[in-house]
Amino acid sequence: MYSTAIENRMADILKLLALEDPTRSNRVHDVIVGQYRALKARDEVLNAAFGKDHSQRADLYQAISRPLHDQFLARLSAELTPEQVEKVKDKMTYGKVEFTHEGYCAIVPSLTDQDKAKIMELLKAAREEAMDGGSSAEKTAIFQKYKDQINDYLNAHGHDVAQAYKEWNAKQELASKAKDESAPKAAQTQ
Repeated sequence: MYSTAIENRMADILKLLALEDPTRSNRVHDVIVGQYRALKARDEVLNAAFGKDHSQRADLYQAISRPLHDQFLARLSAELTPEQVEKVKDKMTYGKVEFTHEGYCAIVPSLTDQDKAKIMELLKAAREEAMDGGSSAEKTAIFQKYKDQINDYLNAHGHDVAQAYKEWNAKQELASKAKDESAPKAAQTQ
C-alpha cells in the first residue's frame, strides 16, 4: 500500500518534470522514492522508541531528519536544475507555498511587496521543514506553525489579520449567496 502511494506521487512528480532522458528519469525516481522510504524508516524507528509522544522525540527527529534532508537535496540537485528541484519540493508539500501565498494576497489586500517577500520567505522555510514530514498531517502542522509566524509578522507591521479574515469570509459568503440566487434565474431563462 505504501509502495503504491509513493509510486503515485512519483508519477505526478515525473510528469511535472517531463524529463526526456529515461535513464535520468529513473535516477530521479530512485532518489525521491529513496527519500520517502528513508522518512518512513525514520518514523518507524521514532515510533518504536517514543510512540506518539512527540515532545520526547523532537530532538532525535531533527537529528535524524537533517542529514536525510541534506543528502536528498544534494542527490536531487545532481540530477535536476534548481527550478526542477523547486518543483519537486512543491509537489512533496502539496503546493502549499503558492496556494498559501496566494491566499494571503487575497485575504490581506493591503500587503506591501516587502510583506509579500516575507510571507514567501517564511513559506519556503516551512516547505523545507515540511518536506521531512512523514504524513500530510505533519506537513500541515509545520505549515501552520509558520502561518502563525506570518500572522504575527503581519500584525506587527500594521495589518489586522483577524479582521482581514472576517472581511474576506464575508465577501466569500456574499459571492456564494449571489451565485446561488442567480442559478435558479439562469435555469428559468433556458
